[in-house]
Amino acid sequence: MRVLVVEDERRLAAAVKRGLEASGFAIDLAHDGVTGLHMAREGSYDGVVLDIMLPGMSGYKVCEALRAESNWVPILFLTAKDGEYDQADGLDLGADDYLTKPFSYVVLAARLRALLRRGAAPRPAILRAGDLSLDPASRVAHRGAEPVTLTAREFSLLEYLMRHAGSVVSKSELLTHVWDEADDIADLNVVEVYVGYLRRKIDVPFGRHAVQTVRGAGYLLAADGG
Repeated sequence: MRVLVVEDERRLAAAVKRGLEASGFAIDLAHDGVTGLHMAREGSYDGVVLDIMLPGMSGYKVCEALRAESNWVPILFLTAKDGEYDQADGLDLGADDYLTKPFSYVVLAARLRALLRRGAAPRPAILRAGDLSLDPASRVAHRGAEPVTLTAREFSLLEYLMRHAGSVVSKSELLTHVWDEADDIADLNVVEVYVGYLRRKIDVPFGRHAVQTVRGAGYLLAADGG
């Protein structure tokens, strides 16, 4: 399995290359963000190990650019930035894993193997259905350029529907995944109520029909945004 390692500290990069090659990986190296982005775009890599603090372009920007191009190559951040917000930012931008320095080569190789088993399935950081978009990290939704103000429950409902866009989702499934089991008022009727709230915010003002009722089955969010 061929992996791209983007690391500006050349001695560390060489050590990572040796360590991963000893675990059976084929490794290519890049020492700045611009070169790393170019190689990730042009090469058929099974995974990318990416530092954050890189010359030319940060690892955050490299990851963001790849995901914006629908390049779903598995990305593992390997960095000295160990703050919880640093890790959250990296994962929210579309990275698949985050490992801080100093690190164990055994753990790095194991995490890479786990990522490669999952493959390069689409994992967008921002969910889209036509001109309807939702950012789970910033908790912001838009219809085109227009922001849509949602309550926390409405946001969770829309997020679940968008993650299953184009597929029918039953009321009971929505109740299970969006409502707290400890909430005594949570029953199938409350799902209908909140779907109505959602329609009045993302559909009615825009003359759209994204949230569709499938009689006897549940609801479907149109993949084209209605």
